[in-house]
Amino acid sequence: MYGAGDVRMETVPDARIIEPTDALVAVTRACICGSDLWPYKTMEHSETGRLMGHEFVGVVEAVGADVRSIKPGDLVVAPFAFSDGTCVFCLEGLHTSCIHGGFFGSDEVGGAQAEAVRVPLADGTLVVLPVGKDDALMPSLLTLSDVMGTGHHAAVDAKVGPGKSVAVVGDGAVGLCGVIAARRLGAGQIILLGRHPDRIALARSFGATDIVTERGDEAVERVRELTHGFGAHSVLECVGLKQSTLTALSIARPGGAVGRVGVPQDDSIPASQPTFYDNITIAGGPAPVRAYVGELLPDVLEGKIEPGRVFDRVTNLDGVPDGYRAMNERKSIKVVIKL
Repeated sequence: MYGAGDVRMETVPDARIIEPTDALVAVTRACICGSDLWPYKTMEHSETGRLMGHEFVGVVEAVGADVRSIKPGDLVVAPFAFSDGTCVFCLEGLHTSCIHGGFFGSDEVGGAQAEAVRVPLADGTLVVLPVGKDDALMPSLLTLSDVMGTGHHAAVDAKVGPGKSVAVVGDGAVGLCGVIAARRLGAGQIILLGRHPDRIALARSFGATDIVTERGDEAVERVRELTHGFGAHSVLECVGLKQSTLTALSIARPGGAVGRVGVPQDDSIPASQPTFYDNITIAGGPAPVRAYVGELLPDVLEGKIEPGRVFDRVTNLDGVPDGYRAMNERKSIKVVIKL
């Protein structure tokens, strides 16, 4: 990405093993993330460009001398953040704060919207998948690299539980996966705040019980009507804008919780006074998806959840720039890149 709206597919030096803990993975599936759209809207022009992509499934081609649990030929899914799995934060389930970790989509590591990726700390990062690379479950398995784990993280931080009322702010791929997560965790009522018919239909099939298409004060009023005037026990904020965050905080009931996974586009959190006096918990951040794969993978393999349905467009590497445009113009929910 060279700047806002300027994505190009170029030949770069081949990914290769540098450290003995690295693995080299040939990408078979990647995708475009909603968070990729923020720089697509706002990035200032760069002469060198920024390597993009942080979600992928692929086949291991080679491993460094110190890699023990991964071998060439393994089909693996990679969380969007690499981690060693052994530091104090990894052991607490917060792999995105790994002392030795980092994120894919950087000059140091490379991006996943590519033919191959160098994976640092391969033993702690990669998860071997017990299926073939063209398995029908591949779209859903790909979501474990980010969006399904991120939707689940929002639900966990919002303290979703059996019988609780849940509101999901945002009808993008993460919000839709948040609906799946809320239902999976036993929510009694799931309210989606969104206004795109195709996404609403998908949300209903995932378990949404109510839809709120209004915005701002009208949305807050409507959610309160649906929750007997109290607001939702759990709110998943899956956008990151000031207005969506204000809405999320305003529809939480006293004593409720808000899980924020939309990348914040503002430096301050609104509604600090009412959330303080209503004892509302505000939590969230980049999802430690590596901590959730072990829990979510069996449900994908058994067909209990189908998060891969959020993909509604397939392209190849040459089609990536058009994929960005389609997602930015809301013509696509999420684009999968098939190699």
